[in-house]
Amino acid sequence: MTVEDAKALARSWQLALRAERKSEQTLKQYGDGVRFHLAWCADHDAAPLARSSLNLFVNSLLDKGQAPATARSRQLAVKRFTAWLVEEGEIDSDPFLGMKPPKLDETVVEPLTDDELRALIKACAVPRGADPKVALRHRRDEAMIRLMLETGMRAGEVVALELDDVNLSTGAIVVRRGKGGKGRIVSIGPEATLALDRYLRLRRGHRLTDRPALWLGDRGKGFTYDALHKSLGERATAAGIEGFHPHKLRHTAAHRWLAAGGSESGLMAVAGWTRPDMLMRYTKAQASARAAEEARKLNLGEL
Repeated sequence: MTVEDAKALARSWQLALRAERKSEQTLKQYGDGVRFHLAWCADHDAAPLARSSLNLFVNSLLDKGQAPATARSRQLAVKRFTAWLVEEGEIDSDPFLGMKPPKLDETVVEPLTDDELRALIKACAVPRGADPKVALRHRRDEAMIRLMLETGMRAGEVVALELDDVNLSTGAIVVRRGKGGKGRIVSIGPEATLALDRYLRLRRGHRLTDRPALWLGDRGKGFTYDALHKSLGERATAAGIEGFHPHKLRHTAAHRWLAAGGSESGLMAVAGWTRPDMLMRYTKAQASARAAEEARKLNLGEL
């Protein structure tokens, strides 16, 4: 199979993924992985369905300093693509079946501090005399930050929210399609509710106000997954926070939940986790600090 043949089939694969109602984030992740692999094959005159080509492609990513998680994601996308090719009868057997993924480093993500969170929210303050479009952007970003911080929602879940998913009277937010297609309901408190209400009041004046999507762009556009990353990244830069990624808010939310005395089972339900190891992955950075604080409260040395 040539690279051009593979590109044509990759477009059909994207249609199949959409028919399966994969999230926009998943579509982008899979699409990028296959596209980058095929581009590498074209540049190096390599066969796209050869094990050696995929191994060299992954090694090239690592040699360029890409994170092992990125290389793993790219390889997984290509493997999912070839598995689909077998299902569709486009190839007789999967050439990448049994290939091992790159070994992941066990990274520890530190949660944002309270001072950093305050600075992040302060960076969303509406400038005095700002016109409605600018004000909407500031209100929107603050609402998203408070929502993610309080609920631990994934960026993709936040972007996918619609107006009907939000009930400010009860403080309930419906996540209709979380990771793996699982839905759940999360609750928000007064601060996040107020931030959402302020945003929604400005949203009524947007030219796309009749759209079902909760979030709208400030220039007469919709709001995408990439737009969330860009917008919150700009807020973090303004707040002086280095190494920020929206996913840090999920780590921070998990840490704050446990530090405040919330149960692990409750956190798993709110965050949409089904496996305890995911909880440990997201909360291990401050596990010792939480344990030390708990020990002080227990005061087991008193006899």
